[in-house]
Amino acid sequence: MAKFFDELTPDHIAFVNKQQMFFVATAGAEGRVNLSPKGLDSLRIADNKLVHWLNLTGSGNETAAHVLENQRMTLMLCSFAKAPLILRIYGTARMTQPRDAQWSELIRLFPEHRSARQVFSLDVDMVQTSCGYAVPFYEFSGERDTLTRSAQKRSHDELEEYWQSKNSLSVDGKETGI
Repeated sequence: MAKFFDELTPDHIAFVNKQQMFFVATAGAEGRVNLSPKGLDSLRIADNKLVHWLNLTGSGNETAAHVLENQRMTLMLCSFAKAPLILRIYGTARMTQPRDAQWSELIRLFPEHRSARQVFSLDVDMVQTSCGYAVPFYEFSGERDTLTRSAQKRSHDELEEYWQSKNSLSVDGKETGI
């Protein structure tokens, strides 16, 4: 049975910190809903009401377009290990990009990554847990290094050029702030 909370509890935070993957869901007022898996060391719990995650260069930039439009965001984590659990974090998001004043403070929360594109900060307004009984068992065997290797092959200017050509509009043609 689902349980609801106004904030992240210490048990929730411990669970989040053990996970190697999380999912981000956003939607604009119209158009497609976006659901993206995230990995690497890109999620930080600031406190029981604030979560930050580092967005790295990707094939699209839907989250940015959606957050510029309406700021709703859900993060979902689920256990693939022995104890089943699904945890959803609901809230209002804001985006910080390298040109923004708060960038230098936020980027220090994460390991250095050349393809760092944005940091999203989620003000938590609700947390939901549910059983996760139907989530299969999976074993974590390691991080992919494909994104890291790809970024290392490009100069900073080449990464910014990629962002302009591939990440400045969403699939629905909405501006992403790049």
